[in-house]
Amino acid sequence: MNAPVPSLELAPALVVLPGPRAAVADSVGARPASPGEARALFEGGPVLVVHAALTARRLGLKPPPRAPRLFDVLELFAFARPAAFAAPSAAGLALALGLAEPKQPMEQASALRAAAEQLLAELAAAPRPSREEALAQAETLARAGWAWGPAVIGTLRSAPLGRPWRGSGLEVWRLLPEWEDQAPAGEPGSKPVAPEEARARLADLLERAGLDEVRAVQADYAAEAAFVFQPREREGEPRLMLAEAGTGVGKTLGYLAPASLWAEANGPAVWLSTYTRALQRQIERESHAVFPDPALRARKAVVRKGRENYLCLLNLQDAVNAAQLGGADVIGLALTARWARASRDGDMTGGDFPAWLPTLFAVGAAVQASAANLADRRGECVHAGCPHYRACFIERAVRASRRADIVIANHALVLSQAALDGARAARGRRPDVETSHLKRIVFDEGHHLFEAADSAFSAALSGAEAAELRRWIRGPEGRGRRGRGLETRLSEIAGDREILREHVAAALKAALALPSEGWSARIAPPTGDVAPSGPVETFLAAALEQLRARSEPSEVGMECAARPALTRVRETAAAASQALAAIEAPLLALSRHLEDVLDAEADTLTAADRARLEGVLRGLDRRVRMSLPPWRAMLAAIEEDGEDDPDFVDWFEAAFLYGRIVDVACRRHWIDPTEPLTAAVLAPAHGVLVTSATLTEASLADPFALAEMRTGSARFSERPKTLKLASPFDYERNARALVITDVARDDPRQVAAAMRELFLAAGGGALGLFTAIRRLRAVHDRIAAPLADKGLALYAQHIDPLEVGALVDIFRAEEDSCLLGTDAVRDGVDVPGRSLRLLVFDRIPWPRPNLLHKARRARFGGKAYDDALARDRIAQAFGRLIRRADDRGIFVMLDAAAPTRLFSGLPEGVRVERMGLVEAIEVVAAQLGG
Repeated sequence: MNAPVPSLELAPALVVLPGPRAAVADSVGARPASPGEARALFEGGPVLVVHAALTARRLGLKPPPRAPRLFDVLELFAFARPAAFAAPSAAGLALALGLAEPKQPMEQASALRAAAEQLLAELAAAPRPSREEALAQAETLARAGWAWGPAVIGTLRSAPLGRPWRGSGLEVWRLLPEWEDQAPAGEPGSKPVAPEEARARLADLLERAGLDEVRAVQADYAAEAAFVFQPREREGEPRLMLAEAGTGVGKTLGYLAPASLWAEANGPAVWLSTYTRALQRQIERESHAVFPDPALRARKAVVRKGRENYLCLLNLQDAVNAAQLGGADVIGLALTARWARASRDGDMTGGDFPAWLPTLFAVGAAVQASAANLADRRGECVHAGCPHYRACFIERAVRASRRADIVIANHALVLSQAALDGARAARGRRPDVETSHLKRIVFDEGHHLFEAADSAFSAALSGAEAAELRRWIRGPEGRGRRGRGLETRLSEIAGDREILREHVAAALKAALALPSEGWSARIAPPTGDVAPSGPVETFLAAALEQLRARSEPSEVGMECAARPALTRVRETAAAASQALAAIEAPLLALSRHLEDVLDAEADTLTAADRARLEGVLRGLDRRVRMSLPPWRAMLAAIEEDGEDDPDFVDWFEAAFLYGRIVDVACRRHWIDPTEPLTAAVLAPAHGVLVTSATLTEASLADPFALAEMRTGSARFSERPKTLKLASPFDYERNARALVITDVARDDPRQVAAAMRELFLAAGGGALGLFTAIRRLRAVHDRIAAPLADKGLALYAQHIDPLEVGALVDIFRAEEDSCLLGTDAVRDGVDVPGRSLRLLVFDRIPWPRPNLLHKARRARFGGKAYDDALARDRIAQAFGRLIRRADDRGIFVMLDAAAPTRLFSGLPEGVRVERMGLVEAIEVVAAQLGG
């Protein structure tokens, strides 16, 4: 970085921490700032900030629009280092740039200013991907009013330029590499992996990862896991293993060892499935030991998610075109375009896209450069009909996964694709081109497999889903809306196929019966003047009548059993069912016609037209064959008003947001979703490993009995192989579990005071977990300012304008910060070291006693089932606390009524101690405060 940087006087840097505590740094130095001074500087500028919307919230202001006086250094980072990671805070930026972690506000303000200077110096020295392209994009940004535009342009022009770049620099779809198809890889082989081979491979992986010590427990895990990589002996009976590996065993490399051996010997691929994005990222990082060379790793270890997670280049082009007419966020799109050029795989949710980017300023949700607008969230992909098909990120990922050794996926994708393939197989059709029969599967975070199956194999006829189906068929019907309906997606292949056009026209007409834009305001208006439009809206309005008659609203909504149904509900269900049948008929006819075209014109169809037809058929399968029949089945059961099906639970539900009804649904779930899980996923596989740190149930004579039931293992004639390996960590020395006996859990003032004093005693590094958002908000309001007064920053899910992953990133980066969250934080936190040293639960996380849970409790063991679920959640939360051998931490439960039996799932050596709050504060201060 020796290129000369033009003389540039940066604006003062303002950092505002919760409280608010503020500091300003300029060319003279850093100084504290009062809240009033900070507000004046923020509103008047010019000023450097980090995350403008979050800064505004801390100052009691509304999120600001972009302005020439407001320089968000995160935007500069996104421009200078596209697709690079940084936690969205001053400390996060400093660490990303290799600077020391700044702790206090003045240090953070100085670090923010230093970060801006370093980023501009990097742009002067070596802009990515080229000086000319970066300059074209900076000039486009400057014309759109980007505050950093003039400074970045001057910096880029400080060194010689080559040939001028043609265009705005936003047309990145023209510059991305194209994928190339290859011959099918064929069926994988059945060569076994011997246990000793797995041990040897693990030792090799540890050496490549720079880890000298081979832990005996990890080597045992790898050797035992080789069981699932032996040849299957009978159809429908996979080599099935349940393996509990305590934190620190090293299960990821433990199963990567035999998995990589099997893939090398037999061909693609072993699928590794996780529940959370955080673990997907972790497994991808650990795959570096298997494939150290980045180019080889890109081919051999592929991350797969659902189509809705990836940037759609056609959506990006549509948004860029709209932006030129003032209909989108040019600045956000330009920064997203720079990211797309540098991205490993185009993943916008949990990949290398900075999720904080769309949230920095006040930009309307409909025009943000966000995954919600730029990914294919609505199933509108035109596949080979897209001009960017050959550069498509998802198409590249699909093809790469067919030839990879290791595919790193998630439970939702694996199970939803299995459900789709099952529907296709039932009609004698081959599997979907985006999927493959999975022969060897590792389900990490296996304790969530039941919940994932519950979601994948359920049905919901809701206002939102029905309106989405209308949009999928008819396309956008409001002014300024982007999207593509069925007619548009088929336009290029309709040609002179009159029958095809007739089926499409009939479907477009029938879809008018579905809810249209504004449906929720018509069936649940604030005035009470209900005015539904069409048979489906009328049915949902009747369902809402039944909900109001039979249930009490909670903070999140209402629910009641679907049967016995009100007379009006039964009558409207019949009309809604007829309307759905009228939609289904032409769509099924269209599907059959397209299948006939593929067959009859096999020798004349171009590859592009074939791909377009298969793409439309895929959408029809998902929308028509997997949604409409279950919807009509639910409506038929309501209309008949007979006995409940013993395998299912049907209920009505209304969802609230800020006190308003935002959705109404009729839902059907399996009581035991492992039945379809077994049929669609487990039985067709040859080897399945289900693994987690918490699979066993200590209260049972057979500790694996509940896991066998909740993973589908109990449905096979032979019991699965089981393995239980305890954590190698010294919990007796490094961890404690405290139950506070003198805090009233239902008094938010007492809970807030307890959390405040415990957080202060630990000196930060504290995570507060809540079972209800309302209680989280109440505690946050009471403790944010007192913590700030003592120099501790408090972040909170559902309050700060950041998604969970970004909040956890900040929490991890800032060693003494504190975080409040709910179950999403509990499942997604991986924070080793002192950044997480205290975990406080507000109360026992009992399962919510809704209709579905009550049915399962009756089926699976009554009170013992409740205990098992709560025990697992406590154990999972405790597992977040100690991530490395040298970690130290304290777990605190603020529920005096917490039964001792619920702590039996904690690791060996952890002793549960009951004490008053004052004593607990002293314990925390003594062990963690330093």
